[in-house]
Amino acid sequence: MASALPATPLALAALVLGVLGALLLIAALVALVRLRLLRFSIRLLASVALLALGGLFGAIALGMQGYRALTREDLAARLVVRPTGPQRFSAIVTLADGRQAAYDVAGDEIYVDAHILKWKPIANIVGVHTAYELGRVAGRYRDIEQERRGPRTVYPLAAERPVDLFSLRQRHAFLAPLLDAEYGSATFVPVTEPAELEVRVSTTGLLMRDASGAK
Repeated sequence: MASALPATPLALAALVLGVLGALLLIAALVALVRLRLLRFSIRLLASVALLALGGLFGAIALGMQGYRALTREDLAARLVVRPTGPQRFSAIVTLADGRQAAYDVAGDEIYVDAHILKWKPIANIVGVHTAYELGRVAGRYRDIEQERRGPRTVYPLAAERPVDLFSLRQRHAFLAPLLDAEYGSATFVPVTEPAELEVRVSTTGLLMRDASGAK
């Protein structure tokens, strides 16, 4: 299902470019009717360029949904973990946007990863900055052989979106002038007793802290 375009400077730029492109397209058609072929050609090319740029900005705005701006060190999620059996534990995950879910996890450790999008200064002008989104929560075994053969429990944390910028940047080079870098980051800690944990994200990546005593 398509999502509504978010109200951001990037989305506003996409809207303005789209409107200008549409107006130029109408002007080009008027010139064609009047047989002014040079004006028609110039206006049509300008219209196509503006519509294409507006479409790109709109796609980026949609792709940024779910990502959160990264400034210094942000609280990305709170986790409440509780062992339920040998190499099994429950995890209640509360994300920064208020979404909450409970998972049954297999392993010795809880693992969380994220996608980080770092934008070039030219993209900052239209309101996009370094941003992050948690990707998944999973169980992790200390023993490599168990990691290969043991029960796997992996759950998505990222919201669905019509445009996946992280995947697009990995597959295509056309975003290179806007995206300076794209990379993943992960953190994990052992689960041996009930605990409250904080997942934090900084410019150097993810980290997980024990927050059981923090009130």
